[in-house]
Amino acid sequence: MNRPIDRRLFLGSSAASLGYFFSAEAFSAARAADKPNAKLRFAGIGIGGKGSSDIDNAGNLGDVVALCDIDEGERGLGGKLKKFPKAKTYFDFRKMLDEMGKEIDAVTVSTPDHTHAPAAVMAMRMKKHVYVQKPLTHTVFEARVMREVAKKYGVCTQMGNQGSTESGLRRGIEIVQSGLIGNVSEFHVWTNRPIWPQAPKVMKRPAEEECPKTVHWDEFIGPAPMRPYAKGYHPFAWRGWWDFGTGAIGDMACHTANMGFRALKLMYPTSIEAEAGDVNPETCPSFAHVVMDFPAREGMIACKLHWYEGQREGKKLTPPEELLKKVLNPKETLANSGSILVGDKGILFSPNDYGAKFRLIGAGLDSINVNTPETLPVNGKGDQGQKDEWVKAILEGKPEIAFSNFDIAGPLTEAFLLGNVAIRSGKKIEWDGAKLRCTNNKDADQFIKGEYRRGWEVNAEV
Repeated sequence: MNRPIDRRLFLGSSAASLGYFFSAEAFSAARAADKPNAKLRFAGIGIGGKGSSDIDNAGNLGDVVALCDIDEGERGLGGKLKKFPKAKTYFDFRKMLDEMGKEIDAVTVSTPDHTHAPAAVMAMRMKKHVYVQKPLTHTVFEARVMREVAKKYGVCTQMGNQGSTESGLRRGIEIVQSGLIGNVSEFHVWTNRPIWPQAPKVMKRPAEEECPKTVHWDEFIGPAPMRPYAKGYHPFAWRGWWDFGTGAIGDMACHTANMGFRALKLMYPTSIEAEAGDVNPETCPSFAHVVMDFPAREGMIACKLHWYEGQREGKKLTPPEELLKKVLNPKETLANSGSILVGDKGILFSPNDYGAKFRLIGAGLDSINVNTPETLPVNGKGDQGQKDEWVKAILEGKPEIAFSNFDIAGPLTEAFLLGNVAIRSGKKIEWDGAKLRCTNNKDADQFIKGEYRRGWEVNAEV
């Protein structure tokens, strides 16, 4: 049974604000700014896997006072308590925030994708600063809500795409925005994902298995429709299931497309279409080629973005051969993942997950500095560096210091999750970004927001 949460307020029934949202007093959002010598108090939600290093990094900068994970075994709470023995432990983040609101300043959220927004939105509405793993959210709607809630409550935020700290990524942004490669009309991004079970090998739910005694399955399911436990979902295999994950595009676009998306000042695509294989209601596709059209913006021309994932007929999807011939040296093999920005004066080619290492192709571009940012702040400390910037933002009361704050991470996540909407609906999407709606494809609506189990809702502000 779901534990009832006391602090909820019904918002009404407008299309943008169905259901409940969690409310609480503004206990400590400004505590660090008001008391500069005070240590920040962190809570970790999801502290196994990537969440382990996230809460460790935060713990290097303050006190860890609470830990929440659906697994109380060695891979979850049992293991992490050895490092933070004084932390209080929970299986349900709602209970943790409800009981410890006055004792928490900031929260890391490193759960499966489908519980990012429920946890982070509840925390932000209690004026807690949040660090949330990529992709920021499970749905397009949630990405918009996260950005709006962060702004309304004045909290400091950061998404966990650690390549954002890399000097090369920041220099790439500078180079593109300086016009050195000219007007960019094409942006290609590819990945070696998926590397977990999904289509074509897995397209049906596995048979029910006995749930390990250390795993709290109801809390793992969270906002998703209930289903019986099976090893095919937990711990890592959830990424390929639509109810829990966002597939290859969700896992990697927030990394590999990050530099180019920011450099080109992209925001809302106007149209999205996808060619995909083995599309089914349960698992993410075997391959996909997603094409997004972005309008002219801030002095930049209209741009077409191509995303490639998976394998078709045993062959990895990549950018077209004629483009690869322009960027690859003789005998060079294309990297497993990377990006290419095609300008009318040159090409930026990055055979790198983060866009942090690249070379420029074009007349007069050989001598350009491609390693060190000249105007953007230098970080270069990877995962810990992202936490450093997040905490600096909190301590100085300046959300913009965090380089992947939700004003940046929200639109990036939104755009690529629209790729999943195009994959699942099977039709081209004409998109009105300002109004968060598809104007031509009613089949897409069900994938923009989704449904929530009662007690786990995410809703827009009124």
